[in-house]
Amino acid sequence: MSPLAPEWLAHPADANDVPAGVWPDGTLRTESGQLGIAGVSAEEILERFGSPVYVIDEEHARVRARMISAAFTSELARIGTTARIYYAAKAFLSTEIARWVTAEGLGVDVCSGGELAVALAANVPPARIGMHGNNKSLAEIERAVSVGVGTIVIDSEIEITRVAEAAVRHGRIQSVRLRVNSGVHAHTHEFLATAHEDQKFGVPLERAAALVETIRSHASLNFLGLHCHIGSQIFGTDGFAESARRLLGVQAQLLESGEVPELNLGGGFGIAYTRADDPSDIRDIARHIADIVSSECQRLGIPVPVVALEPGRFIIGGAGVTLYTVGTIKNVEVTLDAGGGTAIRKYVSVDGGMSDNARPALYGADYSVRLANRVSAAEPALVRVAGKHCESGDILVYADYLPADVSPGDILAMPATGAYCWSLSSNYNYLGRPPVVAVKDGAARLIVRGETEADLLSRDVGIDPANLGAS
Repeated sequence: MSPLAPEWLAHPADANDVPAGVWPDGTLRTESGQLGIAGVSAEEILERFGSPVYVIDEEHARVRARMISAAFTSELARIGTTARIYYAAKAFLSTEIARWVTAEGLGVDVCSGGELAVALAANVPPARIGMHGNNKSLAEIERAVSVGVGTIVIDSEIEITRVAEAAVRHGRIQSVRLRVNSGVHAHTHEFLATAHEDQKFGVPLERAAALVETIRSHASLNFLGLHCHIGSQIFGTDGFAESARRLLGVQAQLLESGEVPELNLGGGFGIAYTRADDPSDIRDIARHIADIVSSECQRLGIPVPVVALEPGRFIIGGAGVTLYTVGTIKNVEVTLDAGGGTAIRKYVSVDGGMSDNARPALYGADYSVRLANRVSAAEPALVRVAGKHCESGDILVYADYLPADVSPGDILAMPATGAYCWSLSSNYNYLGRPPVVAVKDGAARLIVRGETEADLLSRDVGIDPANLGAS
């Protein structure tokens, strides 16, 4: 094992394996050793759509949508209430994705005018759309109200008047939620004693009663309940449980002066990016949350509300695989911190990078990687997969094992790239965003066209359009 390997990364018995739970359900090695996703080989995908390319296993995404819906519907029915589940569009949104999740019975949670436009273009019923945002423009509020968006999440005191006035102009009674800070940060593994959080979202929990009174003073607004989001990539249930306890305590106070039919606990359910990740089973999470809501409502003597949730990564994250082509390989001698000596780190550079997956550079996120065009009997070698951008921090995979004979021209596959990769993509160094391809039942189809150099140059007003050619 390389001394440069992180402690969590085990030396594999086989650097060609595709461990379940990290890869889409429809991922298999073909007889020739190629990686196949939903019955379509990596080589075929690259031949048709180019490299790099995002690949989404449609059935995997649909199954996950059904799975989370069934889990919460069943567990909340057990305690006498219902679930209302919205797909968090910020994870990844296209008209096809919106159609998939709504076909599986989910609503769609958007947080900008652009996301709202995509959902409407996909014919998502406006009543099944929820709108977030800490700084919704007047135009965004106006459009959301005018098209009949089901709920708007009030994020600050000033938005109460803005939404109320827009509802009056359009002759509507607009349903709203109030986003509050519960003081629970699941990603820190500790809970704050108060809700005085230093962040841009929501209002302190202690101000909820006063702001709800203001909301109720507007005849054009219908208060549904409180909303809270405690973090992302959460594996356990303790954070959700503590947040629910705190919110229900306030809900009991709010019920003294009016109805509070819902409680929105947000999203953030985690997935496996590497073999070392061990996310909680969503059925266990649903059971625990239902038990906490039930017991707290019983203790407080209040009715059990409808529970709303907003999963995104859980549905689409594991459905995605990004395919790249290896360009150069470089062995770098690294001086070891402890005990002196040196070790070799193998840098494998590919034709994408931080422009198509910003998460490693932004958050230090870990990913896995495998050869996709063949299998190899060569010994596993520790590699660092780098992008082609002019940034030393342009790393896609900090540490994983590939066969030591990985070579230029090989196809590499990175799993769990369905969430926050395309949606955070950029044109850094004037690279076009890769296409998005959906695969299902042995067939592949384009759902988002990739950008060409001509697309990028077309926005530069200093270029004569006559000189633009397809690239």
